[in-house]
Amino acid sequence: MGIPYTQQVRIEWFVALGRVLLATCALFAVWLNPMEPIRHSWTTYYLLFVFVCYSVLIVLVVWRLGVTWIHLPVVSHAIDLIIFALLMFFTQGPASPFFVFFVFALVCATLRWQLPGTVYTAAICLSIVIIMAVYQKYLPSNPAFELNRFIIRISYLTVVTALLGYLGAHEQRLRNELSRLATWPWTVPENAPDLVRSIMEHTASILITPRMLLCWEEKEEPWFHVALWSDHQCHYSREAPDTFGMLVAEPLAGTDFFCKNLLAPNPVVLHSSASGWQHWQGQPIVPELQRRFALKAVLSLALHGKHVEGHLFGLDKARMDSDDLVLGAIVARQTASKLDHFYLLKQLQQAAAVEERVRLARDLHDGLLQSLTGAALQLQTVHQMMEREPQAARERLADIQQMISVEQQSLRSHIRQLKPLCPGVPEPDGDLTGRLRELAERIERQWGPRVELDLKLNEEEVPSALTNNVYFIITEALFNAGRHAHASSVRVEMIAGPHELRIVVADNGCGFPFHGRYDHAALIAMNIGPATLKERIASLRGTLAVESTHSGARLEITIPLNRKGA
Repeated sequence: MGIPYTQQVRIEWFVALGRVLLATCALFAVWLNPMEPIRHSWTTYYLLFVFVCYSVLIVLVVWRLGVTWIHLPVVSHAIDLIIFALLMFFTQGPASPFFVFFVFALVCATLRWQLPGTVYTAAICLSIVIIMAVYQKYLPSNPAFELNRFIIRISYLTVVTALLGYLGAHEQRLRNELSRLATWPWTVPENAPDLVRSIMEHTASILITPRMLLCWEEKEEPWFHVALWSDHQCHYSREAPDTFGMLVAEPLAGTDFFCKNLLAPNPVVLHSSASGWQHWQGQPIVPELQRRFALKAVLSLALHGKHVEGHLFGLDKARMDSDDLVLGAIVARQTASKLDHFYLLKQLQQAAAVEERVRLARDLHDGLLQSLTGAALQLQTVHQMMEREPQAARERLADIQQMISVEQQSLRSHIRQLKPLCPGVPEPDGDLTGRLRELAERIERQWGPRVELDLKLNEEEVPSALTNNVYFIITEALFNAGRHAHASSVRVEMIAGPHELRIVVADNGCGFPFHGRYDHAALIAMNIGPATLKERIASLRGTLAVESTHSGARLEITIPLNRKGA
């Protein structure tokens, strides 16, 4: 099983290869030109030979095992410093050419531990050099001591330490910025104030600014949104669109820029452009915005989203450079994306609410409204029968009462569907076959036509999400046949296949105002056919074909079955 190729492994691999190259070249150089003094030449050879063997061993360890021992970098770094100190001691002390090995140790420390590693390693190296210098100067056996070379070496080591320390600090800063970007929250709060607070808090931590100002407009709302983050508090308000006008100077519109001193008579601005970084002189922020929020130094980032336009301002940042503009551009895109996501969710929620209202209106029209219409007509008939046929009138009233009871149950079902289900409460799906048989009997009593049902399906074959829709489709078709087509006979066939549900409703009535056969596309293009049925079937991604003649009509309905939703 291989070792994961992490960043630490990459660093150790690079250091190990560099150590092998350094040790090999040093051994070869000493072999060509032995070091002084001669009495320590063999000691130097042995040390370098040990250093080469040790370097190869570390390469093999990293290659085969990776950095599985967490103390390997510290231990190998300590061994490097010891070997480098011994090489200097047995050659020429502070004047030894092996002094440059300390630079290798500083580079390794910077790669491994950034600024802290550079500082600690430099302190150890300086201590070693100073001890050797004192030893050479005051020991009688080593009278030769070159002060100028010692000072130059110390200065060289100090400068390298400063450069590598800056490099390590810069790398650590980049890592911290990437880490903060990676932890950008992905959840979107349900309301604008919470969303803005989340955005401002995170952008302030990434850009390291004491204050943040977010100003934006939603393209479909007549409001100007302003949010200020200061002292770990967020102040959010909605204002009139013309409160500030243009927020930035026209030459800087749509660009990212920063200005370190807005109070100067003629401020200098660094801004991004297609050709790179450019300087511009002038007041970059509109006076009203500058006065209201007491702006002194500003980092301005343009927001361009699908639903929003605006600016994100970092205020009172101590030091700014072009790196802040690069990082700020990423933060601005994330902010615009977050706002777009929020407004898109709002649109989806509104669309879902509208769709639910349309569905409820269709259900009430196809069920309750049709039944109430039939009840009203039957009550007129009962009123006429009360004196002539009282027994028949009482039977009709009993039928109407039963029908109203059924519609009450249907209305309760609608109400349950509009409420969120409690945990552990099953979703009501109903007995489709039983409901259709009861519907057929009711149609026969209300409108007179004989209804024949041919249902070739098991209850499990129709997903519960489709049960109500199928019931209302057949209800609307039967009411149309009995009430509008004046049919005396209606046949309903329903077959559940592997992937679709096929429904056929045929009657012997007068048909539709048009004659012929029309598929779903033609019905929509010509705006003919049963409108409510077309809408409901289309919402289920189904198709409707109508064949109409003087002697009746035939509806062929196909609805795809989603077995996953069953």
